[in-house]
Amino acid sequence: MTFTKRLHDGIRSGEITLSIRIWTRPRVIVGNRYRMEEGEIEVDSIEPIGFPDITPQLARASGFLGVLDLLKVAKHGKGDNIYLVRFHYIPPSRRKPGKKTTH
Repeated sequence: MTFTKRLHDGIRSGEITLSIRIWTRPRVIVGNRYRMEEGEIEVDSIEPIGFPDITPQLARASGFLGVLDLLKVAKHGKGDNIYLVRFHYIPPSRRKPGKKTTH
Protein backbone atom coordinates (compact mmCIF):
# COMPACT_ATOMS: atom_id res chain seq x y z
CA MET A 1 0.00 0.00 0.00
CA THR A 2 1.65 3.19 -1.12
CA PHE A 3 1.02 6.76 -0.06
CA THR A 4 1.80 10.06 -1.69
CA LYS A 5 4.90 11.55 -0.06
CA ARG A 6 3.03 14.52 1.36
CA LEU A 7 1.15 12.16 3.70
CA HIS A 8 4.21 10.41 5.17
CA ASP A 9 4.78 12.85 8.07
CA GLY A 10 1.12 12.65 9.11
CA ILE A 11 1.20 8.85 8.99
CA ARG A 12 4.42 8.66 11.02
CA SER A 13 3.03 11.07 13.64
CA GLY A 14 -0.18 9.05 13.96
CA GLU A 15 -2.30 11.97 12.75
CA ILE A 16 -3.38 9.98 9.65
CA THR A 17 -4.76 6.51 10.39
CA LEU A 18 -7.13 5.92 7.49
CA SER A 19 -7.11 5.93 3.74
CA ILE A 20 -9.77 5.89 1.03
CA ARG A 21 -8.92 3.63 -1.90
CA ILE A 22 -10.78 3.01 -5.14
CA TRP A 23 -9.90 -0.46 -6.36
CA THR A 24 -11.52 -3.29 -8.32
CA ARG A 25 -11.07 -5.46 -5.19
CA PRO A 26 -9.23 -5.08 -1.87
CA ARG A 27 -5.46 -4.99 -2.29
CA VAL A 28 -4.57 -5.25 1.38
CA ILE A 29 -5.30 -7.79 4.09
CA VAL A 30 -6.29 -6.99 7.66
CA GLY A 31 -3.37 -7.75 9.97
CA ASN A 32 -0.73 -7.57 7.25
CA ARG A 33 2.06 -5.02 7.33
CA TYR A 34 3.13 -2.92 4.36
CA ARG A 35 6.42 -1.07 4.02
CA MET A 36 6.76 2.67 3.84
CA GLU A 37 10.05 4.39 3.10
CA GLU A 38 10.54 4.32 6.88
CA GLY A 39 8.71 1.80 9.04
CA GLU A 40 5.51 0.02 8.14
CA ILE A 41 1.77 0.36 8.39
CA GLU A 42 -0.40 -2.45 9.70
CA VAL A 43 -3.94 -2.71 8.35
CA ASP A 44 -6.52 -2.73 11.17
CA SER A 45 -9.67 -2.91 9.03
CA ILE A 46 -10.97 -2.54 5.51
CA GLU A 47 -14.60 -1.92 4.66
CA PRO A 48 -16.49 -1.09 1.48
CA ILE A 49 -18.14 2.33 1.51
CA GLY A 50 -20.17 4.34 -0.97
CA PHE A 51 -19.31 7.60 -2.68
CA PRO A 52 -21.72 9.57 -0.41
CA ASP A 53 -19.68 8.32 2.59
CA ILE A 54 -16.65 10.31 1.41
CA THR A 55 -17.26 13.49 3.38
CA PRO A 56 -14.98 16.52 3.61
CA GLN A 57 -14.24 15.45 7.21
CA LEU A 58 -13.21 11.95 6.10
CA ALA A 59 -11.05 13.41 3.32
CA ARG A 60 -9.28 15.71 5.81
CA ALA A 61 -8.82 12.84 8.29
CA SER A 62 -7.03 10.92 5.53
CA GLY A 63 -4.65 13.85 4.98
CA PHE A 64 -6.26 15.68 2.08
CA LEU A 65 -7.64 19.20 1.73
CA GLY A 66 -11.06 17.92 0.73
CA VAL A 67 -12.97 15.38 -1.34
CA LEU A 68 -11.68 16.52 -4.76
CA ASP A 69 -8.08 16.53 -3.53
CA LEU A 70 -8.54 12.98 -2.21
CA LEU A 71 -10.21 11.70 -5.38
CA LYS A 72 -7.28 12.87 -7.51
CA VAL A 73 -5.05 10.24 -5.89
CA ALA A 74 -7.47 7.62 -4.47
CA LYS A 75 -8.27 5.83 -7.72
CA HIS A 76 -5.82 3.08 -8.62
CA GLY A 77 -6.41 1.46 -12.00
CA LYS A 78 -9.85 0.65 -13.41
CA GLY A 79 -11.54 0.04 -10.06
CA ASP A 80 -14.81 1.59 -9.00
CA ASN A 81 -15.21 0.01 -5.56
CA ILE A 82 -14.47 2.35 -2.67
CA TYR A 83 -12.76 1.07 0.49
CA LEU A 84 -12.06 2.69 3.82
CA VAL A 85 -8.77 1.29 5.14
CA ARG A 86 -7.84 1.91 8.78
CA PHE A 87 -4.24 1.34 9.83
CA HIS A 88 -1.58 2.26 12.33
CA TYR A 89 2.07 3.14 11.85
CA ILE A 90 4.88 0.95 13.16
CA PRO A 91 8.24 2.75 13.38
CA PRO A 92 11.37 1.03 12.10
CA SER A 93 13.06 -1.30 14.59
CA ARG A 94 16.08 0.13 16.31
CA ARG A 95 19.15 -2.03 15.97
CA LYS A 96 21.02 -2.63 19.19
CA PRO A 97 24.56 -1.18 19.16
CA GLY A 98 27.16 -3.72 18.06
CA LYS A 99 24.52 -6.07 16.64
CA LYS A 100 24.98 -6.85 12.96
CA THR A 101 22.25 -7.86 10.57
CA THR A 102 22.70 -10.24 7.67
CA HIS A 103 21.03 -9.99 4.30
